[in-house]
Formats: sequence, C-alpha cells, structure tokens
Amino acid sequence: MKNSRSFIKRRTGMSAAALGATALLLAGCGAAPPADNGGGASEPAAEPVDYTGCIVSDSGGFDDQSFNQSSYEGILAAEESLGIEIQQAESQAETDFTPNVNSMVTSGCDLIVTVGFLLSATTAEAAEANPDTNFAIVDDSQIDLPNVKPIIYDTAQAAFLAGYLAAGTSETGTVATYGGIQIPTVTIFMDGFADGVTYYNEQKDADVQLLGWDKEAQTGTFVGDFVNQAAGKTNTENFINEGADIIMPVAGPVGLGTIEAVEEANAEDGTAKVIWVDSDGFLTVESGTEYILSSVMKLMGEAVEQVISEDVEDNFSNEPYVGTLENGGVALAPFHDQEDAVSDELKAELEELQAAIIAGEVTVESEASPQ
Repeated sequence: MKNSRSFIKRRTGMSAAALGATALLLAGCGAAPPADNGGGASEPAAEPVDYTGCIVSDSGGFDDQSFNQSSYEGILAAEESLGIEIQQAESQAETDFTPNVNSMVTSGCDLIVTVGFLLSATTAEAAEANPDTNFAIVDDSQIDLPNVKPIIYDTAQAAFLAGYLAAGTSETGTVATYGGIQIPTVTIFMDGFADGVTYYNEQKDADVQLLGWDKEAQTGTFVGDFVNQAAGKTNTENFINEGADIIMPVAGPVGLGTIEAVEEANAEDGTAKVIWVDSDGFLTVESGTEYILSSVMKLMGEAVEQVISEDVEDNFSNEPYVGTLENGGVALAPFHDQEDAVSDELKAELEELQAAIIAGEVTVESEASPQ
C-alpha cells in the first residue's frame, strides 16, 4: 500500500493553495472545496461505518501525479470524512486489471472505483458477473449496467480555455500538444486545446500555430502508452526545436518527460512552459513546477468522494456524473508562479470566455465529449 498520509497532506495543501491563489475562473464553477478554518484544527474523523470502498488504478499507479492520484485522494477523503474502510489495488500493467478488480470483488467491497478508460472491459465483465456489487468507473461512459456509475468529464471545455491561454501567452507564436494513447479521454483534451487556439486566432486576427494535433483529421503525436517518460521528453524537445514554447502533454506520467525537457531548455535561457492536465500540476508534480503555466483540471477526487457518499447513504444510481465548467467538475488551474506571465487583459478575457461557454454562447465540440 502507498503511504496514504502523504496523499492526504498533498490534498490539504491543494485546497489551501488554490484558495489563496488568484480567483480566476472560479466564478460560476460551483462550490470550492471547504477551506481550512485557519486555526490548524481539522474536522474530527467520522465514526466508522460498516462499509468498504475500494479502488483499482490503471498502469500509471496511484502516485502518477495525475488522474490516478486525484481519484485515490477522493477515496482517502471518503475514508476520513465518512469513516469507511478502504482497500486498493495498484496496477503496473494492463495484465493486472482483471486480477486486481477480481481481488477487490472477493474482498467484499461495497463499491469498487476503477480508474481510466482502459479498465472499461474489465469493469463491465466484473459488474455483470457481480450484480450485488456497485462499481464506478472514471473516464468511461460505455458501460450501461444498473450497478455501474460512470464518472466522466467534458474536459474539452477547460482545455478550450487552456488553448486560448497558450495562444495568448506564447512568445514564439507556436504551441504544441501530444497524447499518451489515442483514446477519447485523451483526444478530448487535444480537441478543446486546438479549438481554443483557433478561437484566439479568430478573435485576435492572429496566426498562432499548433503542433502535435490536427483536430479535423484526428491525427497527431502519441507515445503509445502512459509510462514512457523518455518518449515524452523526446517529443517535447522536438516541439521546442520546431519553435513551440508552450506544450500540453496529455499522457499521465509521460508528461514528466515534458517537464524535464522544459527544465533543460530553460536552463539555456529558454522560455518554454507546460500546461499540465488532470490535476493542478503545480501542486502535484515534484519538480519544474515554476514552468507550469496552468493545468486543465478534472476534479476527480471530489467526484469519487461524492459517489461513495451517495452509496453509503443507499442513494447509488447508474446515472453518469458529468463534470463541466458550470458544475466545477473541470476547471483551469491558477497560474501560481506564472501569474506575471498572464496579462490582466488576458485574465479578463478568460473569465469572459468561461462565462460564455457556460451560457452556451461559445460552443465547445469534441467527438469525445459526453453526449
């Protein structure tokens, strides 16, 4: 088992930092996580209940500084706030998916959270074979069973803001993105990012170029997995050599290779920056955070905690949870150390753009968006 206390500390730091940073893009996004009361005292732990919540990671593991970690923080929060027991199974490869899910079933879990689109087939098979066990799957909406709740996100909305941000802060007029595996939960980020760049060009009569993804053709640069950080570094070095100064990796831990490449490029007086995905990379990545311009966040921890809470209260349903800008399920993270790199004018435009997306005045479309 991973050191769960370190995740709880990181989660607490996340709330405090986010609340202390700029309020950009929080308006209209729903309630933020409750803040610390300032006195250092935490809420008392809930009385234990007879309930076991379980979670299975994909091959990135629970310390991927991305979506597995965010989801795991949600079950840790449920353990603390609801007084439940938890169990976890960490996958190192896709061949671990089925035995890990089956081990959770045989352990008597009340609800099993599976993390990631790649666990779809395994989750469906286990849920159909075990109708008395409830499941929730992050980042997949293909399963239509009464005991499976999809937790999905219209990530293109927040990625659209990130594309506009990247285009508006690029000093070279070229930005880039690449993916881990070409699956809908990856391309939805890339679609939104591409459209945000295009929208900026239309509004500003600009010509910012995007490398790594052609939305219309649905072709681009992919590593082929979510573990090969060396490939992520190479991709990023190639993009920088082609003139890109802002890169958005949509590849889980592979993105750490991008961070390394950007650190090295900036050591030679470069101005490269990174847009992280899934979590607020400034708070989860361990080095190079000063070069993270922002992050396209999916608030997975909050959703996982909510779904478990509903199940504890016997209110489970298979109706999908869909995270949007409007309900705060997706968001653009604060700029942290890059605050001065974003002009006040651009910050105001991003706030207006978010409001327009929520109001339906600006339409963000991706083939991978939840229907």
